[in-house]
Order: sequence, then C-alpha cells, then structure tokens
Amino acid sequence: MSSGRSSDQVVSAWRAAGERGDAPAAAECLASNVTVISPLTAQFRFHGRDDARDMLVAAFEVIHDIRFHTEVGDANTRALFYHAYAGDQAIEEAQLLRLDADGLIVELTLFGRPLPGLTAVMADIGPRLLRYQKRPTLARIVALATAPLAAMTRLGERRLVPLADPARPTRRR
Repeated sequence: MSSGRSSDQVVSAWRAAGERGDAPAAAECLASNVTVISPLTAQFRFHGRDDARDMLVAAFEVIHDIRFHTEVGDANTRALFYHAYAGDQAIEEAQLLRLDADGLIVELTLFGRPLPGLTAVMADIGPRLLRYQKRPTLARIVALATAPLAAMTRLGERRLVPLADPARPTRRR
C-alpha cells in the first residue's frame, strides 16, 4: 500500500510531529511493519506501528521541547538530530531512519546523550510503558530500580565531571 508521499514529505511530517509532540501524526509516518530500536536497551525492540505508537506516546510525555537541528541522508536513509529536555535534563537524540519503497519509516534506531538525560528518560519512560501495558507492579519495581541510576548520573554530571575537565586549572606540586 503506497503512502502517496515521498520520503522527503514523510521525513518532514515526522520532524513536525516530533516538534509538536504529536504521537498519532508521527505514527502515520511509520510503515505497518516498522521496527524501533531503543537507545536504552538491547533486550527488546518495538515491532509494528501499534507498539511504536505506544512508545511514541510515552516518549512525548517524557521528552519535550524537541527542536531538530540537523538532517543528512538520501531517499532511503536519513539521520536526524535534535535537542530537547527530559524534565530539566537536556538531551540530544540521533535518529537513524530507514525508509521503505513507499517512503515510510520501516526502521528507526535511536541514540541519546548525555548520560544524565538518557537516564532521566529511562527512569520515566519504562514505568509509563509498563503502566500502559497494565503492569503496575512491574512499573513500580522498574521505577525504583532506575531512580538511583538517574540520580547518580545527575549528581556525577554536576559535581564529579567538572573536576575532570581538561580545561580546569590544576595545582602543580
């Protein structure tokens, strides 16, 4: 089934939906057999438009103020980059989009940085997805398990990483 749109139109619609936080509009850019590869775990992938839509709903509840800044690629493959926030943590995400013959996104691989932002996303999105799946007990366990990691990376970024800054003046002995 043809989408009736070129890959340029699909990618433009994807970017606009992301900046609006519009999960249904973003899902319209996905092929029915899409695979989404998470930046958070290698343990599973999201398969199919319905699972990907659920992930996008949760992602747009966690990640806000998305602003795409770079796009490179061709008709079959694109790399998109944006700045955003997860709570008060700045994040930058890279998205590798593979497009099918109809111009729809058939594979989406996500990469994120910096670590405090990525762990903030992890600590919030996992429990949300589990609550959507009607697994509230597991959602609480995952929230409890991921909160310390998010807190440690936030603290490390603020307090410890600046001490290792190569531009920081050092005392000579």
